[in-house]
Amino acid sequence: MGLFENRNTQLPLWFMRQAGRYHKHYQKFKTQYSFETLCKTPELACEVTLGPVNDFNFDAAILFSDILFPLERLGMGLTFDPAPTLSKKILNAHDVNLLQPISSPDEFYLFQKKALTLIKEKLSPNKTLIGFVGAPFTLYTYACEGSHSGNLINAKAGLYNGTFKAFSKLIISELLANMSVQATAPLDAMAIFDTAAGELSLQDYERFIIPMNKQLTKSFKEFFPYVKIIYYSKHTNLDYLKKINDNNIDVLGIDWRINMADALNEFASQYYVQGNIDPTWLTLSQEHLKSNLDIYMNRTLRKTTNLHKWIFGLGHGVLKETPEENVKFVSNYIKNYQF
Repeated sequence: MGLFENRNTQLPLWFMRQAGRYHKHYQKFKTQYSFETLCKTPELACEVTLGPVNDFNFDAAILFSDILFPLERLGMGLTFDPAPTLSKKILNAHDVNLLQPISSPDEFYLFQKKALTLIKEKLSPNKTLIGFVGAPFTLYTYACEGSHSGNLINAKAGLYNGTFKAFSKLIISELLANMSVQATAPLDAMAIFDTAAGELSLQDYERFIIPMNKQLTKSFKEFFPYVKIIYYSKHTNLDYLKKINDNNIDVLGIDWRINMADALNEFASQYYVQGNIDPTWLTLSQEHLKSNLDIYMNRTLRKTTNLHKWIFGLGHGVLKETPEENVKFVSNYIKNYQF
């Protein structure tokens, strides 16, 4: 597989949101179809997924989809106009108990399984195929607040009044069902995106979030031990990551606030480490972009010898303002780097 064992390149790379609004390939489809249609039509999701892999020579393809579809299946009324909106909110444990799933998981998530099957058929065997879900706490913040950032007053209160506990019981089962449907397609890795994790104190993250995440990863690995798990958290630091200590996670994705060499030196014995340049660098001129990459690579490689456990990427997703020629520039830079 492209990212893990039997690498075809010394430092493989892929980007979160590598299929998206910055890319002419995606823009072409978006003029004809809605975001939801692109996600839920397997043939279209396949084409959108493969576009950046073909254009920028990424070492992995990640399914074009959305983390909020589990909330839709649970009856929370998801629409995209164009931003995602839920027609219901979770304010207490009673609200959780009132949720009514709209169909079976196998039926509802079939579009993802079909898309992944098509992608795998077209994807080069030396590249990695990644599915994904949102992490329990991140989906909980959307269910409570309609977003995953900010003060999150209601969501944080729910950690202590039983709302998060009730929601977690439901969402972990839901996510496991969603992940299982994806994994029954030929899948190499499963990403769990926890973009809200860093909104919490370290104390709350350790007490409430890590146990739920471990429950999810352990249950998934019992059924799919051969599928790698990528866990990405945003706004966290080494103190947070050290607390995770989850042997069912294979890759830690980190954002640009963490020194990559420090992360590799700390975690290479347990995980691959993925990341972590600032996505805004790709909006700069190529002169500044190259300068930043030169400094970043030199500083990282001076401090670590754990290159074999590094997966190059961004600290978050590609921004819509990014010139696509800069995406190609970074890919070529890494592919041709003289280590």
